[in-house]
Amino acid sequence: MVIIVGLLLISTFLIAFHLAKMSDPYIKEVLSRQGNVSRGYEIFQINCAACHGQFADGIVGPSLEEVSHRKSRISLIEQVISGKTPPMPKFQPDPQAMADLLVYLEKLSKN
Repeated sequence: MVIIVGLLLISTFLIAFHLAKMSDPYIKEVLSRQGNVSRGYEIFQINCAACHGQFADGIVGPSLEEVSHRKSRISLIEQVISGKTPPMPKFQPDPQAMADLLVYLEKLSKN
């Protein structure tokens, strides 16, 4: 019984945490837009390839192949805009550019 109550509390917390992130205006705006893979590739080459590699296979930064299998769309957006893991810099593109980058990163998991 204690385990079930504990699991329910944890689940409730995780759902509330996810919903709070969904209320972020920037994230909502990004997720509401249709991304363009070609533009996302261009943004990646300009801003990300120096560390993550021309083909996103990792250099200084980790490989981003299959990244959308490891991180949610919200987590990917947060990682890009916060630079959570040094030495990754903060980078907050406009919502359309972020939507473009997001679909490019998701495409890396489909090849």
